[in-house]
Amino acid sequence: MFSRFLFWPWFAGLTLLAIGLFAVRRELAAARGLDKLVVLGRVFFAAPLAVFGAEHLAGAQFIVNIVPAWMPARLFWVYFVGLALLAAALSIVLMRYVRWSASLLALMFFLFVVMIHVPNVAANPGGRILWAVALRDLAFGGGALALAAAQTKEWRRHGSNRPIAIGRLLIAIPVLFFAVEHFLHPEFVPGVPLAKLTPAWFPLRLAWGYVTGAVLAVAGLALLLNKQSRTAATLLGLVVTLLVLFLYLPILAAAQPPALMEGLNYVADTLLFAGTVLLLAAATPPAAAGSYNAARPAPK
Repeated sequence: MFSRFLFWPWFAGLTLLAIGLFAVRRELAAARGLDKLVVLGRVFFAAPLAVFGAEHLAGAQFIVNIVPAWMPARLFWVYFVGLALLAAALSIVLMRYVRWSASLLALMFFLFVVMIHVPNVAANPGGRILWAVALRDLAFGGGALALAAAQTKEWRRHGSNRPIAIGRLLIAIPVLFFAVEHFLHPEFVPGVPLAKLTPAWFPLRLAWGYVTGAVLAVAGLALLLNKQSRTAATLLGLVVTLLVLFLYLPILAAAQPPALMEGLNYVADTLLFAGTVLLLAAATPPAAAGSYNAARPAPK
């Protein structure tokens, strides 16, 4: 059971990553500088969705405990969400029916917040991890909303619309909360402030918490005030991507078999956060003429 629960999320995530990298190869070649990273945003967003979708299908007996007890057919909803996440991941990397898939994905994340996380926070308002998880999913929903909004005719005419502004705020607020958490608890792994301690072998382990907190604070304020939002989102996406490469992947590589699933979840979760802010960057008009906009491919 554990082998199946471990294999399929790995397989799904790596497969979607490979498909995504192949799908964006022409956009990647056309982009310049950090806009190449913006192009990769939807790949970074989709691959973790595939990981979590496969987890729902392979480990439904475990995940069913997260479903609210009052919901009927709880196991059905676990499988339904798993299939929905996989379908959304494919839709996003292939840019097919993205407006529909991203809109429904945003709705799903918002329902997670309202139906699961808000009751958890209300039952234990002092639980910082509960707040972090609730705001994390709110940010994920904001990224999906920005992606959906970037597929509209209004966006193609004006470069912006109200749903993108809403998505920006839904990302900015969690980013600012995460910044405060990093200053209060720099000993935990930077990125999304959850319960894992930064390993003792990582150099300057506390310093990285403070540095990441500072980056989150500056980026969050820029997004909240809508000042240089594309630059702020792009640079924040760069920092979080580097954390995945140079901290989370080494943690995963050093994990023993019982901790491999946890390590993979941290990699996927943090990469999804990077993809979220990069989707916002892609949906935000460039500050300078001629900058490549990764959201340009016409929806199908």
